[in-house]
Amino acid sequence: MTDQGKITANLPSRDFDKTEAFYQDLGFETMYRGEGWMILSRDSMMVEFFPHPDLNPSESYFSASMRLPDIDLMHGEWANLNLPSAQGNVPRLSAPFELGGDAPRMFALIDPDGSLWRVMEGTTNT
Repeated sequence: MTDQGKITANLPSRDFDKTEAFYQDLGFETMYRGEGWMILSRDSMMVEFFPHPDLNPSESYFSASMRLPDIDLMHGEWANLNLPSAQGNVPRLSAPFELGGDAPRMFALIDPDGSLWRVMEGTTNT
């Protein structure tokens, strides 16, 4: 077994220009962009995008998870973008919440293509 690996999320994009601009507002930088693939990063976190021009955002089932030691800093930064929070809006940003039980404290972000991000509080190695 090796500790050299890394797993990154692969999400759809209807339009790389719009996806890139949205995620740049979230603090991500473009690491690679080609006709059929785009890689964005923020600190040590990466997300990869593939073209999906016919995707209906309201029917998207794509998702990714981000784990942070403290979600309040990221939520505060993203809340300054004034994204809608009401159910049904795409994109949207929820307030932090707790599900109870063993579930971590989290908030949700829906990107313009309908992909769900669960931003969870806790250690990044669990």
